[in-house]
Amino acid sequence: MKKIIACVNGAAHTLAVCDSAVWASRHLNIPIDFLHVLDTHQERVSIVDLSGAIGFDAHDVLLDQLSELDEQRSKLAQLHGKHILDAGRARAAASGVTAIETRQRHGALAESLQDLQDEARLIILGQHSQGKRGHHRYFDHKVEKVVRSVDVPVLVVSESFRKPESFLIAFDGSTTARNMVQRLTDSPLLAGLKCHVLYVAEETQQAEQHLNWLRTTLAAMQFAPVVARSPGEPETIIVDYISSNNIDLLAMGAYGHSRIREFIVGSLTTTLLRTSPVPVLIMR
Repeated sequence: MKKIIACVNGAAHTLAVCDSAVWASRHLNIPIDFLHVLDTHQERVSIVDLSGAIGFDAHDVLLDQLSELDEQRSKLAQLHGKHILDAGRARAAASGVTAIETRQRHGALAESLQDLQDEARLIILGQHSQGKRGHHRYFDHKVEKVVRSVDVPVLVVSESFRKPESFLIAFDGSTTARNMVQRLTDSPLLAGLKCHVLYVAEETQQAEQHLNWLRTTLAAMQFAPVVARSPGEPETIIVDYISSNNIDLLAMGAYGHSRIREFIVGSLTTTLLRTSPVPVLIMR
């Protein structure tokens, strides 16, 4: 059975990741697998060969001591990770979830999730906050790397959880956006939630055709969307719409352009992952 892989590391968003996993588990009726990844690329003390100045014996002793410290650090990191996983399991169990697994891996987060994605129906991870700067957050490039690396939906949450009652589809009529809508309508994850659609574009015949397709597709899956169209800069219009309409979740497609084009003109996906005041569900 496919499962929800919830990435926990003890950061401020960890509780939100746990609660989001519980919510998704209930909607999808699948187990939760809490994942803690130990980064193997930790900084190491720079060792300068001063054996000529301090003597070979002293140099060997220092190397032995540094090796012991590394081993102790590794053991403590594993123990800390186990406590985080145990806490996640306990929190999910207290919410009524019975199918819960935990695992700990060494390596980089994106590579670990690539290895596990065949087991996943949804991946949940947290975005680090930048502090007291409203919804503008420092962008954690580990999040971007995960979203680009895996072929399953990814839910990116912040530091607090609110049970979703509504969601917004950011739509632009592209193939990526249409595929995202198809994936959403095929999943029970958002069933029963109030659906909003925002199309950031000028009023044209093509825009109306895109919206008609969208209404028909969503209606077939029992959604009665609130549809809005507005010209302007998407990153500004979308965030303003979320705040003005008390939206709980933003759903959008993943990166739709080449990395070279994104380097020149920027990526809306990356921007909204950084600026959205609500969790972002990225559909592949």
